[in-house]
Amino acid sequence: MEPTQSPPPTSPHSRPDLPIGLIDVWMRPLARFLEIEAASGVLLVACACVALVLANSPLEHVFHSIWEFPIGFSLGPFSMIFPLHHWINDGLMVIFFFVVGLELKREFVLGELRDPHKAALPLAAALGGMIAPAAIYLSLQLGEPGERGWGIPMATDIAFVVGVMALMGSRVPHGLRITLLTLAIADDIGAVIVIAIGYSDGISGGALAAAAVGFGVCFVFRRIGVRAIPVYVLLGIGIWLAVHSSGVHPTVAGVLLGLMTPTGAWIKERSFRDLLRDVVSHLQGERKAYLPQDQHAVLRQVSIASRESVPPLERLETGLHPWVAFGVMPVFALANAGVRIEVSQLLHPVEVAVAVGLVLGKPLGIVVFGWIFVRAGLARLPEGVSWLAMLGGGFLAGIGFTMALFIAGLALDGALLDAAKIGILSGSLVAGIAGFLILYLFLPEPTGGPEPAPLAVGEGENL
Repeated sequence: MEPTQSPPPTSPHSRPDLPIGLIDVWMRPLARFLEIEAASGVLLVACACVALVLANSPLEHVFHSIWEFPIGFSLGPFSMIFPLHHWINDGLMVIFFFVVGLELKREFVLGELRDPHKAALPLAAALGGMIAPAAIYLSLQLGEPGERGWGIPMATDIAFVVGVMALMGSRVPHGLRITLLTLAIADDIGAVIVIAIGYSDGISGGALAAAAVGFGVCFVFRRIGVRAIPVYVLLGIGIWLAVHSSGVHPTVAGVLLGLMTPTGAWIKERSFRDLLRDVVSHLQGERKAYLPQDQHAVLRQVSIASRESVPPLERLETGLHPWVAFGVMPVFALANAGVRIEVSQLLHPVEVAVAVGLVLGKPLGIVVFGWIFVRAGLARLPEGVSWLAMLGGGFLAGIGFTMALFIAGLALDGALLDAAKIGILSGSLVAGIAGFLILYLFLPEPTGGPEPAPLAVGEGENL
């Protein structure tokens, strides 16, 4: 008797169909987000180092002249000619902020921020982590030329925080991972508010009205079922032009467009499954009933249905996030991290204020505000997370690279901007090392059982 052959790998019986719960569907984008952010952090470090080396080399003039090269177009009296640096910070970074808006929308609808009880601690910690650094900076710079840079040490860079946690693997408690990630996302909300209110000048009512009309058209198109992404891209460009002319920083438009993105699929899973079953039965048993052009139309319908069965938010975030992490942010780092380091600037008042705000203000505000909310019964520490772990996480939140450089470019210029950049780089480095050492030296090593993947997000009951 010949042995029975096992089914081929493509057979539906080659492996059991495991049940998939809603929590698995919700957490899959988060797991992918963490993986991309960890790798992106390494690339950002490399780009920052390249920019620093070039800015302190004989090629300094050539390096800086690249970013000052004028690019744009003119149509009669309308002109959009700006340095390359401006197009990166005010144009390319809009895509970054659009993805930030998508991440915020996902957290509000599907993530930790949808539950006030679970979000209380990271929201309180994020609030303290913004107030304390700004207060420390202002205490050192109030009335001085660098006073306008108070928003610089308020920001946290998610990519670097996730990257450092990835280095420590399962030593970092799952609850601390989720708390820090939620804190960093809430921090982004604060950064967007700071940019919109604190660093917008000369507001033009007419341009803002034009932008509002653009947002209204987007809303109407969404309600009537317009699904073509190119239509929204054109509307987004129009909105960007209006906001750019209004005096409000145009990256705010990216966040708002991200928040407007639908989280529900146009075609529900059951409808898509029924469509596939009907098409497969026809193609297998009644193929002759189709003319070639009919088969093409049916397959095209399946293609559209498969795309529209994925929520637009998930589809856009999945598609854009790698481009932002490995394209937009590294280019931004190259254009903004290059600063010539002079010995005289190492103790510049602005550099000291930024560094102290990041290194001391972030952990102080996060721990103190978190402790107040826990003592008041408004929040609780996640399981397995101690206040020492929160302190280590607070230092990691002091890594403020991308958003801090962005705000610095809005707030300061000239020698003050160079000093702020040095403060950001030095403060982020010290804060990151301090957070890593606290978590690595004082958190117990996991014992027993298989070690989970460093970037796993854990089980649903812990969320």
